[in-house]
Amino acid sequence: MTRRPAPEPVQIVKQRRDAVLRALVEGVPYVQFMGITFERRGDELTGIMPYKDDLIGNPILPALHGGATAAFLEVTAIITLSWAFIWEDMESGALDVSDLSHVHLPRLPKTIDFTVDYLRSGLPRDAYARARINRSGRRYASVHVEGWQDNRERMFAQATGHFVMPQRKG
Repeated sequence: MTRRPAPEPVQIVKQRRDAVLRALVEGVPYVQFMGITFERRGDELTGIMPYKDDLIGNPILPALHGGATAAFLEVTAIITLSWAFIWEDMESGALDVSDLSHVHLPRLPKTIDFTVDYLRSGLPRDAYARARINRSGRRYASVHVEGWQDNRERMFAQATGHFVMPQRKG
């Protein structure tokens, strides 16, 4: 009878997952420029765009710039898609993440189209977003993203995007 190896301590698993997510996000200079971060709960990600005065498009209201809002939602969709892609390989052991300095994460999905619905003015405060993958196949993915500020039930923007998925290595 073969004995199974003891399961990894939960803290080690969390550290590995957080390190891979950090490597994914830090690999995109625009995400750093925008100041966008991600919180992880299991395999679910929440994008956070901290408020900065530079993000205001209409100083009279003041309201977040539509371009900053769209970029935030698109980044959330792309990182969420990438995370789902990486998650499967990371958890199955197909992606060796023991030394992240030598790991080459898969390329990011490429946007085909991205449609944003601006539901209300973005207020001068932090914004949050979550993406839901509607379909993800070998070549194509469809994602819906919701953005909110103070109340998850009161979205200020939502978007739908379609993406070309990177090819898995043989």
